[in-house]
Amino acid sequence: MNHTAKTLVIAMVFMVFQPAAVRGQDIGIWSRFEKEFTSSKDYTNPMYDLKFNIRFISPTGKIKSIQAFWDGERSWKVRFMPDEKGTWKWNSECSDKTNNSLNGQTGSFKCTPNNSNLQIYQKGSVTKKPGRYYLEHADGSPFFWTACTAWNGTLKSTDEEWKYYLNHRVKNNYTVIQFVTTQWRGGDNNSLGQVAFEGSGVININPGFFQHLDKKIDEINRVGLVAAPVLLWALPTFTGRYLSPGYYLPEAEAILLAKYMVARYGAHHVVWILGGDGRYTEDYEHRWKNIGRGVFAGEHPGVVALHPTGKSWLGDVYAQEDWLDIVGYQTGHNNTDGTRSWITQGPVSSRWDKIPPKVLINMEPVYEQIRPEITASDIRNASYWSILSAPTSGITYGANGIWPWLRHGEEILNHAGKGEDASRWKESLDLPGSVQVGYLSAFFQRIEWWKLRPAPGLLLQQPGDSVIREFISISQTDDQKTIVAYLPSAREISIYNPWDNKYEGEWFDPAGNKTFKASLTNESGILMVARPSGKNDHVLILQKTK
Repeated sequence: MNHTAKTLVIAMVFMVFQPAAVRGQDIGIWSRFEKEFTSSKDYTNPMYDLKFNIRFISPTGKIKSIQAFWDGERSWKVRFMPDEKGTWKWNSECSDKTNNSLNGQTGSFKCTPNNSNLQIYQKGSVTKKPGRYYLEHADGSPFFWTACTAWNGTLKSTDEEWKYYLNHRVKNNYTVIQFVTTQWRGGDNNSLGQVAFEGSGVININPGFFQHLDKKIDEINRVGLVAAPVLLWALPTFTGRYLSPGYYLPEAEAILLAKYMVARYGAHHVVWILGGDGRYTEDYEHRWKNIGRGVFAGEHPGVVALHPTGKSWLGDVYAQEDWLDIVGYQTGHNNTDGTRSWITQGPVSSRWDKIPPKVLINMEPVYEQIRPEITASDIRNASYWSILSAPTSGITYGANGIWPWLRHGEEILNHAGKGEDASRWKESLDLPGSVQVGYLSAFFQRIEWWKLRPAPGLLLQQPGDSVIREFISISQTDDQKTIVAYLPSAREISIYNPWDNKYEGEWFDPAGNKTFKASLTNESGILMVARPSGKNDHVLILQKTK
């Protein structure tokens, strides 16, 4: 018997029964209702031996069934996010009908207005509606994805470090935090030496690991950010024991582990990343479609993404998978012409309108400081090109010191290069690219970004046809009210204007966070925009005046 199992058995012996029913709680809408139950029985492996669900009945009569989760010893919990104000009722159903402390329990709570000023509590959880290419809050307000890759942050950070990091991201206009939820290739345990699970054919969950994770995810939401947990790291080329659960575990156990985390964190403000760094097509297609359907079939909290290996296009293969809301992609950690071409002219830009509407997000562009030659300009290039190569929805940032949560004297686990030359996690927050992605987020949120669609036909000339690093990405709204173009270097630009619309123009300096007026000339259906001052990249925004 392993150490975790021994601890479980000893703890179960000393547990005493506690009453399950709690009434009179007031919960703010879009906050978390939590109820603990204490089993009257011991189970050898509760994850396999018991099914325990709570039915929540809304004030208007809608029913939502939520899976409860085992939290160690005889403790079971359910977490639920109410989306209607008024009195909610609930009742429990357990597969062991003789366990009266779990089966047949009832209760109620009152859902009240939320007194938080944060958008996730005022506008509601993040959703993806059919036919949309972007995420939005429950009230219909568009949600712009600006994520930071903090893979190891929840595993390694101290409470003080985590608060500093999150507050910094909030101040810099980030909206999402991507992180890993189990041991994985880059982090073989958490700061307490714990792992999320043990075993393969049969797994044993370690509730202590997830209790540690609870605090980190709570803090993400507390400051108003959305949590984006990777449930199953899935890199098939790394087969270290238990360090790539999405690849290593049998399908049934992968589904069981992921469903446990969905039950545990489904009442948080989350976007699920089902797999991380995985291969999901060809030999792995059947497996991942089974896992996705097994975890997210039917109604489930949160929207769902996949995060693949570099230069992977999932759109065509997963187009009909109803459970997948976000087609995530990763463009590689370099600034080669091949990578630039894949971002600007690859399958994302050429295939987005050939599949049913999905959100398309570059969830891992080139990391800052991952190679000596990578500059903040490369970060901006990859970010703006990605945002404008498909219907605009958002971008993710990463730094080679942040994702492994590097401290002084540390190296990166199981990665070539070890990050010797990278800034440590805290210093990396203030790197130019890190700050400038924050500028990007604020810039797009000034305009109706969710209406933008790629419009390469507007360009009179595409300099990227001869020099790919000079590729101009351009988008417009369907009513031509707004046109946005990204120019990797300062130059004049000519745009077709067959409607003879009148525009006012601005240049945005994405490095300096400055905006200044653009000089426009409109002749014979062509809008000519004079070259901006300076040499670096610029963003052009045109707004129709009449």
